[in-house]
Parts: sequence; C-alpha cells; structure tokens
Amino acid sequence: MTFSGMTFDERYRAIDARDVRFDGQFVTAVRSTGIYCRPSCPARTPRPENVTFYPTSAAAHEAGYRACKRCLPEAAPGSPEWNVRGDVAARAMRLIADGVVEREGVPGLAARLGYSSRHLTRLLAAELGAGPLALARAHRAHTARMLLVGTDLPISDVAFSAGFASVRQFNDTVREVFGLAPGELRARRHRTGSTSAETPGELDLLLPYRAPFDADGLFAWMRARALPGVEEAGERRFSRHLRLDGGPGWFELRLDENERLHLRARLTRLADLAPLVARARRLFDLDADPQAVDAALAAHPALRPLVEATPGIRVPGAADPHEMLIRAMIGQQITVAAARTALTRLAEELGERTVDGGILFPTVSAIADRGAVVLRGPAARIRAITGAAAALADGSLMLTAGDDGRTQREALLAMPGIGPWTADYVRMRVLGDPDVFLPGDVAARAGAAGAGLPAEAAPLDAWAARTAPWRSYLTAHLWRAAPVRPSRTRAVRSADPSPTTPPKEGSR
Repeated sequence: MTFSGMTFDERYRAIDARDVRFDGQFVTAVRSTGIYCRPSCPARTPRPENVTFYPTSAAAHEAGYRACKRCLPEAAPGSPEWNVRGDVAARAMRLIADGVVEREGVPGLAARLGYSSRHLTRLLAAELGAGPLALARAHRAHTARMLLVGTDLPISDVAFSAGFASVRQFNDTVREVFGLAPGELRARRHRTGSTSAETPGELDLLLPYRAPFDADGLFAWMRARALPGVEEAGERRFSRHLRLDGGPGWFELRLDENERLHLRARLTRLADLAPLVARARRLFDLDADPQAVDAALAAHPALRPLVEATPGIRVPGAADPHEMLIRAMIGQQITVAAARTALTRLAEELGERTVDGGILFPTVSAIADRGAVVLRGPAARIRAITGAAAALADGSLMLTAGDDGRTQREALLAMPGIGPWTADYVRMRVLGDPDVFLPGDVAARAGAAGAGLPAEAAPLDAWAARTAPWRSYLTAHLWRAAPVRPSRTRAVRSADPSPTTPPKEGSR
C-alpha cells in the first residue's frame, strides 16, 4: 500500500508498530519536537494530535521540520509509489532523481513533462507538499549524506559532487535538514554500517532495500545477458561500464556476506553519482515493496507456490533507456544466447573503449550509421533497428525514465518493426512499471501452463488482470516457472531465471 492509498489511522498504526515496510514511503513529522522520522524510528511513538504525515522529506523540510538524528530517514529505501503511479508527480520524482534539475533546471524538467515551470511548481506543491526546487534540494541533501557517511572525500568535494552551488549553501542545507554540521554527520557514520572504498578513486556506498530480496534471481538474469567487455556478472556481483553526463563511468553491485548491497563506482565526474545511484536502484528494482507484491500475488492459490519458492522477486530495470530498446529489438524472436552473441558483436565493433579496457555500449548514432554493416539477419529487422537508433539520435523518438507510459508505448508502436511485445517489455524495464503483462511471451505462457493457468495468450491476459497492479511481477514469476528446454542454439536456459523469447509479432 502506498502513501496516497493510506488513511491517517493506517499510517499511525504503521509507526506505532515501527513497521520497516513503510520506510521511504512516507515520513512522520512531530510538531512537539520539530523533527521528522521514518516509520520504523525506535523513538517513542508520538501522540496522534502531534503528528503530520508527508509523502516526501522535501515536504517536511518545507514545513520547517528537520531530519531525525536517530533514524536518518534519508537513508531509507525510496518510495515504490513513483513506479506504481504514472502521473506527472511520479514522473517528476523519477527525473529529479536522475539529476534533470541539476542539469537543465526547473524549465528543463517542466519542458520534459509538458508544463510551464509555474504550473509544474503549483502541481507538485499541491500534490507532494514541495515544488521542484525543494524536491531537488532534498535529493541533494540525500546525496550529500551518502557521500559524507560512505566516503572519505573532502567536504568541499562532497558539496559540489552532491550538486550544491557553493560550500556555504551545502553547509547551510546539511545543518537545516539534519541538525548537524557536515563534519558532525560524517563522525556518526560508524553507526550506519557504510564503508569506504579500498581502491583509490572508487566510491563504496550501501544501497538500502526492502526484504525479502531475490538477489540470486537478479544476478542470474544479469549473468545470462552480460556482454563481455561491457558487463561482468557473478554469483553475487554485477558490474558494467556506461556513459554518464560527465564522461565514462563504471559501477558494481555486490551483495556481501551480511546481505548488504554495495555500490562501488568510478566516475569521470563526481556530480554523476546521484544519477548513477538512481540508475542502479532502478536496475535492481530496489525501491519495490516486496511484501505488498508477494501478499497480493499469493492471495491467488495458483500463484502461492511460485511466491513461496521465490519471495521478493524483482523485475530488472534498465541502466540506459536507449540501450534497452536496441537490446530488446535485437532480442526479438531469438534466444537469450543468440541475442547475447549479436549484441556482443555490436559492442565490440561499434562500442568505445575505456581507459581501463572496458567497452561502452555503442551510441545510437553509431548504430544508426554503421549498424547495418555489423548486424546479421533479415534486412527488414536490421532496417528497423537502425531506424529506431536514428530516431533516438535525432530526437524524433524520445525514451526516458520519466516518460508517460501510454505516450511512450504509442511512440514505440509507431516505429517500423516494433510490436506490442517490444513496446511493453521496454516500458516494463525502462519505466519500472509494475503493471505490465506480456501475454504473448513464449516463456510466460510456458510458465503459466506449468502453474495451472491458461496457456493461450487471450485467456492468460484476462486471468492476469486480477493481479493488477503487480502484473510485471506476475510476468517475472511465470518466466521463472518456465521449464528449461534444450536449444539447438545452446541458449543459457539453466542460468536464466526468466528467459524472454517472444513470439513472432508479424512484420519485424
């Protein structure tokens, strides 16, 4: 259940029970103390008449409250509401987390959402209790806290890396939000469990998430699809090279022996840290509410064994929207292993080499210009891939994590060679939309048959409607349940928890 769907009494019961499931979904402001806390804060439960609930920490800041020094609400996982909801406020939150305000200002954010700056400010203030500048400021404070407690960077570097215009602005904001000077906040880091990187030039941060967490499934998914040079994946780690605004970057997600998820990163420009963290969280679906998902799906007897076998299943996201579309189009109608072979060739031929020997996935401009020379297969499919790349390169096709889902789907379906499976698969991965179902997917239908559900597309789609708004997670469970079948192309089925071999969708 998200903030917008909860009553005051339901929220109050959550804080009285110190329920960690709601950490990051809302904050509790206490008038008698002037502070706000996460729902699981161990402090004594305040009296109801002293409590105000806010959907974001920025709204609490705007109302004059500061963060609790005991529970540090900024260290909680993010709210799943911004994926469950697809409205303007949710899209704005995803774009703010991606650093759009720092790069393009409020006018740039407003333009991406199709509003004037003034109207967007009014809309967000009414919906979230804070305008875009306040929301971006709260996000900068969160990034500053991560850097202060998770690295040994000089405080001045932390200030500019977090997006502040000056050290003075940084000091004032940290004091106002946390009630501590930056140095005092750093001195408390031994209580947070954060660690500093052992390799010079690397950052090492802890990424919070809600349990249960199907890490094995995520790492296996990445392992089956990792492109040599671009990505590496093991039993409990995944790393990759990627482009960021400040230049090439590298990151690794690793689960330690205490089930803590570490993000290690090397960046050309430290200001890229906040967008990188946002991408990593989307990639591993870290802001999901797994207990809500599991409870809703397990309520259906046919799905209960699947949920019990894989609690906390996640839907992998995308590190780069443009890359995701190209990978999805190349993977149409072929096995995971065959797609990996084709994508590896594309990356090796058209990708850029990094100074440490890695490969950056090719730009859409490079694919548009030279993809036809490298790609193999039907000419119509190659034209479709290079055409989509050209449209992304010249801006006639927009694809971002802040898109409206329906508009994005319509734009993709208007492109030659993109059918419903590809458009919906991209929407699931790029937007993190939790309610996408792929009824025509071969593996999903095979998994459905094994679970005793309808195996044909139309009746399966009708049955899946009862699991809204969690149909993406239903799809993930059905992928996992699909039987492993021998393949003449030697597809890596045993290591792939959710193979996606879509059916033919007409002309490709």
